[in-house]
Amino acid sequence: MAGLPPGLLIRAAKQVWTTLWQTMMGQMAPSSKGGDYQRPESEFRQRIEPGGGYPPEVNRYSLIVGMGCPWAHRTLVTRALKGLEGAIAIIPVSPSPDEGCWVFERSFRGCRTLPELYRQAQPGYGGRATVPVLWDTRTASIVNNESAEIIVILNEAFDEWATHPEVDLYPEHLSTEIDRWNDRIYSAVNNGVYRCGFAQTQAAYDRAVGELFDELDAIERALGDRAASPAGNRPYLCGDRVTLADVRLFTTLFRFDVVYYSLFKCNRRRIQDYTHLGPYLRRLYQLPGVAETCDIEAVKRDYYGNLFPLNPGGIIPAGPDLAYLKAPVDALPTL
Repeated sequence: MAGLPPGLLIRAAKQVWTTLWQTMMGQMAPSSKGGDYQRPESEFRQRIEPGGGYPPEVNRYSLIVGMGCPWAHRTLVTRALKGLEGAIAIIPVSPSPDEGCWVFERSFRGCRTLPELYRQAQPGYGGRATVPVLWDTRTASIVNNESAEIIVILNEAFDEWATHPEVDLYPEHLSTEIDRWNDRIYSAVNNGVYRCGFAQTQAAYDRAVGELFDELDAIERALGDRAASPAGNRPYLCGDRVTLADVRLFTTLFRFDVVYYSLFKCNRRRIQDYTHLGPYLRRLYQLPGVAETCDIEAVKRDYYGNLFPLNPGGIIPAGPDLAYLKAPVDALPTL
């Protein structure tokens, strides 16, 4: 090999790496024939409700979460805003860079990995073992593993034990508007950053990045219109109060400048460079209890250290400096 021309070495290395990359990406991020990332559906979709199979109870349910995961982060933010720390326990997991799965920091129910727990809860289970998981300690079963539904459950099912039961993040009179924002944000932003990072063709990436920044620009305009409206202090997506739409957007925005901008090639603009989105992110970050749910070192470690096909060297960047998140913003409205 030492006597081969450099050009031949480069072409051979590219062919080998491309084949390996496509194989690994196919396992990690299934795509369409056009190379567009397609996120699989969650499979456990039970509710917690009085008289049901899973009734509301204090200290019965736990959240299994990875601190770097934006979908799990949603549940932590909702738990904090509602004041459910004393009612819902947290069971942490971390991604293994070698095994390609979530691993418990301490053995849980005799399980070392999350796939083992999924199979314990449902023998023969062969689907994806994802976080977050809403776990029922009494029946040793998975109630739900869809983050969008778990945050609704946390918002409404445990008010009897919440420190802030008056906080309603999904009020009925705003539900239609919240749902409309959620539909837009999920496809273009929450999942949109993954569609950029996991795109397997240039055309798929171009579609995803265009939709992502079109939607970010639209949110920027909406926040600007609210700031300039005669109604005054209406700094959130649905007006003057935080809702689940803000929670769902926040966990993506928090990771954007740190991970998605560079690793996922979402680099047209940083969130902190937007006139209204930047302060909006800071305002959410500074709400009581939210900053404590934000582990930026775990975010960098989980993305840069574990997504081997996107960062083969596993080198974790030193920055950026997130001191700007603590910069003063306008007076915070009540929740």
